[in-house]
Amino acid sequence: MATLKITKKHHKHLNNPFPTPPRTLPFVQGSLYFNLQTVPSNQLFYIGTDFQLLWSAINGGYISVSHNSQPARAIWSTVPGQAFVSAAATETEVEESRGSFSIKDRSIHFVCNHQTIEHIRLIDQYDAWFSEANDHDLRESLKVTHYPILLIKGSIFNVRSKMRGFLKSEIQDEGVYIDGKLPYIYGKYWVLFYQKNSHQIGFQVNVGQPSSEFLNLSASRSYLGKRLGRFWPLLSMRRGFEAASAVEDEREEGEVAKAAEFNRVCLNYLSEGDERFYGFGEQFSHMDFKGKRVPIFVQEQGIGRGDQPITLAVNLISYRAGGDWSTTYAPSPFYMTSKMRSLYLEGYSYTIFDLTRQDRVQIQVHGTSVRGAILHGQSPTDLIETFTETIGRPPELPHWIISGAVVGMQGGTDTVRQMWDTLRTYDVPISAFWLQDWVGERETFIGSQLWWNWEVDTTRYEGWLQLVKDLNSQSVKVMTYCNPCLAITDDKPNKRRNLFEEAKKLGILVKDKNREPYMIANTAFDVAMLDLTHPETGAWFKKILQEMVDDGVRGWMADFGEGLPVDATLYSGEDPITAHNRYPELWAQINREFVEEWKAARLGKEKEDPEGDLVFFIRAGFRDSPKWAMLFWEGDQMVSWQTNDGIKSAVVGLLSSGLSGFALNHSDIGGYCTVNFPLVKYHRSEELLLRWMELSAFTTVFRTHEGNRPSCNSQFYSNHNTLSHFARFAKVYEAWKFYRIQLVKEASQKGLPICRHLVLHYPEDEYVHKLTYQQFLVGTDILVVPVLDNGRRHVKAYFPIGESCSWKHIWTGKLYSKQGYEAWVEAPIGRPAVFVKYESVIGETFLENLTNLHIV
Repeated sequence: MATLKITKKHHKHLNNPFPTPPRTLPFVQGSLYFNLQTVPSNQLFYIGTDFQLLWSAINGGYISVSHNSQPARAIWSTVPGQAFVSAAATETEVEESRGSFSIKDRSIHFVCNHQTIEHIRLIDQYDAWFSEANDHDLRESLKVTHYPILLIKGSIFNVRSKMRGFLKSEIQDEGVYIDGKLPYIYGKYWVLFYQKNSHQIGFQVNVGQPSSEFLNLSASRSYLGKRLGRFWPLLSMRRGFEAASAVEDEREEGEVAKAAEFNRVCLNYLSEGDERFYGFGEQFSHMDFKGKRVPIFVQEQGIGRGDQPITLAVNLISYRAGGDWSTTYAPSPFYMTSKMRSLYLEGYSYTIFDLTRQDRVQIQVHGTSVRGAILHGQSPTDLIETFTETIGRPPELPHWIISGAVVGMQGGTDTVRQMWDTLRTYDVPISAFWLQDWVGERETFIGSQLWWNWEVDTTRYEGWLQLVKDLNSQSVKVMTYCNPCLAITDDKPNKRRNLFEEAKKLGILVKDKNREPYMIANTAFDVAMLDLTHPETGAWFKKILQEMVDDGVRGWMADFGEGLPVDATLYSGEDPITAHNRYPELWAQINREFVEEWKAARLGKEKEDPEGDLVFFIRAGFRDSPKWAMLFWEGDQMVSWQTNDGIKSAVVGLLSSGLSGFALNHSDIGGYCTVNFPLVKYHRSEELLLRWMELSAFTTVFRTHEGNRPSCNSQFYSNHNTLSHFARFAKVYEAWKFYRIQLVKEASQKGLPICRHLVLHYPEDEYVHKLTYQQFLVGTDILVVPVLDNGRRHVKAYFPIGESCSWKHIWTGKLYSKQGYEAWVEAPIGRPAVFVKYESVIGETFLENLTNLHIV
């Protein structure tokens, strides 16, 4: 029986503007049973050298994990009397449209929501049982580095006669009797807990395949010592029970079990009602996710993401292209909580974190196993350091990219030279010109689109090599653009190479089911994606990067990475749905490998260009992307003041990603998505641009973008006012370069972000847990309260509880000394509300630099 259906929605021209949320497996809840003959009533197990697990039969049974340094503080616990492992067999449909995906369960065959525990045992590396385990996956999983490890084995089961179609919002059965018999479907499971390092305890859950039987109630009179309105018999799957005579329902249940296999695993555990959940990668609408179902799947973030009327309009003309609050380029199966609990999953399966219940969490994973780790830490910074120690941290950025403005320009050689002259007139500190149209542009019905064929367009950029050389001679770098997609370029004028045909001939493009290049609908044309699992792809693409760098280019935007089709055929043969989440990591890895190889080949040649190190920035990502990406940007926000996809969302994305290990991040100044529909128009206003400049002056990189429709938008070069403001805040950005270098180094060593939610340093202050985009810290010594609303000239600043220091307003010098205090602060254009710690070396140096630059 097919359990997955792929539906393409690329070319639907009229769609439901209010699509319903995709139906998914409801919250699964069941009971826990244990065999008193084989499972102790209460016992403490020591795992590795630093962790312990308590099993208690009290209140129906539960387990609790803690660190030996704080045995009374549980870092993970199950709900007493409730199953913590369950599984289901479902049919799933994935609807896809131009990089947007909707994953929904069409029907549910059965759910095994109840759980038995048959054994809990410690296993040492010298344990004879180690080599006798008959489960290959289990035997391989037992090969860890820290012993002893803990194994829990048992069964999961249901007791329902018919489970077709969608169930209620919560699956919690009490049993259905047929002719005095109890029908059930069951499967074996095992759970491992093992120490990964001194601050992480790993776990793995694996479920076997389902079987179906009818249990004769007279076959056994053993009980589990627990009542659920009636006595339930002991369901020990190791012992046989009398089979009942065949009846129609029995045949039907057996047919279901034979036709379907488990393809969902659920893990349930305890949460507190007031516990707040942070992280989950780069999220744009929320900081705290308690009460929500959070899907972890890489995709386009959408246009509007619930802000109206733009989401309605976009959904109408392109299926689900508006997105919603949960759609993001860079999710991560990781969180930390206000109670200093933290967990991450390994692997790349589609996952939903269900936080809708006040007292528990459910993780639903598409697959038959779950693997991850529970973290121990005393503070949010401890948890981030522990997490990033595992997933990886970014390298230190070259100083040139964090020294001044990165000027996003289009138009060709003459336009760039003219702008360079203008910016020098305004005394703007410039790090680089970022020229995304270096490959040329084509006009489409949605505006100008790049030719996706990665070689310079010498018609647009006549004298390209001389332009790059002249800029480099003045310590201004040139940055370009690329992505892992190739378009058919038969109509492109003056092309020297046809990279699409080269890649096709080499067989390094993603294939469709017929093993032909998979042509993927993008915007106004179709593209093919590089198969990054093919062993020859990396070398071929690195040659293209090498040619670009040989021209003198020192950086690039590595765009896209989020659109791998879920029915693609890959060289590796791996499941494309799983590969979909891994693809952006592979994309970052190829770019990073080239940077490191180029750097290694350059040893001894630094004197030729001491500030010539390469850098790339990327938007799509997953859990381990910080290991490979040098720098992130937040993708395509709307040119608006709105919450879910405007300037406010840029702040939320910055802070949520920082809590998830994405330490170095920034946004396009002014946003990107301009909309020019007949009745719905979003154009970048001058005030929005100026306020976004003020915001970006306190992020890792200060970079402009003209947007997808430059002529509709206010630009930094539009008039004297915008140019003056741009120059002013490029200098503000320059004034804390000394601190930025220090913070970038800290990000590389500890994984801590440049821009930080206040919860990172003030977790005991309840007020800061309520903040989303209202304010943030730069490191520990600068507090920024940006203006994020049109026409606003005052903001409310909050000064947190936790340190006996005063905050100094950088423009007036006024001190704010009271902790846990809100104050209205003037914030006219050009003087946003920014504060530094009074008498700190960082704060005083920053103020001194501002004075020397004639800013204050």
